[in-house]
Parts: sequence; structure tokens; C-alpha cells
Amino acid sequence: MTRRTALLFVVAALAFGTAFVGIKAGVATIPPVLFAALRFDLGAGLLLALLVRRRGVVGALPRTRRDLLGVGIAGVFLVTLNGALLFIGQQFTTSAAAAVVYGIVPLATAPFAVVVLRDRLSPLGVVGLVLGFAGLVVVVRPSPEFLQGSGLGEALVVVAALSVAFGSVLLRRVRPSMSSFALTAWAMVVGALCSHALSHLLGEPLGVAWTPEAVAAVVWLGTVSTGLAFPAYFALIREAGPVRANLVAYVVPIVAAVSGAVVLGESIAATTALGFLVVLCGFALLEHEALRRDLRAAWDWV
Repeated sequence: MTRRTALLFVVAALAFGTAFVGIKAGVATIPPVLFAALRFDLGAGLLLALLVRRRGVVGALPRTRRDLLGVGIAGVFLVTLNGALLFIGQQFTTSAAAAVVYGIVPLATAPFAVVVLRDRLSPLGVVGLVLGFAGLVVVVRPSPEFLQGSGLGEALVVVAALSVAFGSVLLRRVRPSMSSFALTAWAMVVGALCSHALSHLLGEPLGVAWTPEAVAAVVWLGTVSTGLAFPAYFALIREAGPVRANLVAYVVPIVAAVSGAVVLGESIAATTALGFLVVLCGFALLEHEALRRDLRAAWDWV
């Protein structure tokens, strides 16, 4: 493992993991959907600037119908709905719980792929899927007080994760020809516009109490957790390959839990830790073959 590869891995894990803490800090004073829109404004500007610098104005543009359709799908499902639901949900839950729940994206992708792409699940995969969602129940803790806030935040984060999973499967079906980086940059533009429109429709106030914490949250999410995180992640894919790059996903909930405890003084509930382990076991069963390859690659990497 080279020093550059290790640095990219650490940057991507920290940038994505601390995003949950930034969201939690910001929604205390900024309307959640407007907050998401502001994040996407900054992120889109930074990513487009990098894209244009690398490929020029003409080279940065989507070229085919599949590219445009892919940008639309990613902008709606992976950015707008995902961002709005995640930011609203984090008003009612901790950074650690949100990160653990959000980690079901790989699990949730499997049933959508069965329906949309006609993929097949092995019997062991079905067991893993059931076990993974059982872990969600442990984290969400549905109860008679659910609608009063007990578990509501986690449930909204679940729907955000489902939106990402469904959008990812649709992208696999559409198969846009543009690079993942270019697709992400343009999807951020679509997401920013849609999020501002959604914020207006929801009647969120434009006047924000710009405390130092609120400014720091917007700047951190728009620059570090978006404008830095995605380039670092795509560079890691180029340096180490997609299998090794995806090991970042296993570290993000831990980063979110630790940073939430340090920055916001959040406690890590026993049910959150238990749910994380159950979800992890479910994912291991569902993706046992790919996980075995990941572990072999990680061993060779080290």
C-alpha cells in the first residue's frame, strides 16, 4: 500500500463519516431541506470546477440520451430525495444511528436488483437480507411512541437509503456512458435546483440564524464532505481499484460514531452498536463471495 493510497483512504473515510456530524450540527438552526440545498450548491460548484478544469467545458457536458437520463435519475434519487430525507431524519436521531441505518444501502440494493434487473438471490443471500433488516429493527426500535419521534428519524434515514439503492439500480439499467465523477457533478446541480424548489414548496423560511456552528456545518459539508470526499473516493478507485475503495463503507459508521461523540457529545446507544453488528452480519451473508474477495484484496493490499 502506497502512502498516497493510504492518504486517499483516510480522507474519504473521514470526509464521508463526519458528514453525519455536520448534518446533525446544522439542522439545529437551518431548515433541513434548505441546508441540503446549500450543501449541494457548494458541492456542485466545486465538482464542476474540477470537471471543467480536467476536461474543458465541452468535454464536461453530458453527450447522450443515456447520460441525460442518468443525470436525472441520480439528481432525483441519489441527491434530492436522499438529501432531503437524510437531513430531515437527522433532526430526530444521532450521527451514529443515522450512519448505521444508512449503511443498509448495499442490502437494500439487492431486492431492487431482483425486481428491476432480474438478478437472483441465493438462499444464503435471502437469510442475509432478512438478518440485515432485522438489525434495522434493533436500531429503529419501533414502539407506540414511534410517530412522536422514537424511531422516526431512523425511519426517514431508511427511506433515504432506499432512495439511493433504487436510484443506483436504475443507473445500472440505464448505463450512462459518462464517468462517475462527471455524473456526480451534474447530479449535484440537478439536486441543488430540486432541493431549493422542494424547500420553497415546504414553506421553509429563507432567513437563517447564521451562527458560527451553522456556517461551519454548511462549509464543511459542501467542501470537505462533498467537494473533497468525492474526488478522493474516485482517485482511490483509480489507485486501488473499486473492491479496495469500497472498504471505506465499512469504516464510515465508526467515524460517524466517534466524531459524533467527540464533537457533539453524543452517546452511542447499545441498540445502535448491536444493530450495527447484526446489519454487518447480514451484509456478510448476502455478499459472502464478494466479501471474501474484498478480504483477500485487503490482505494483499496491506
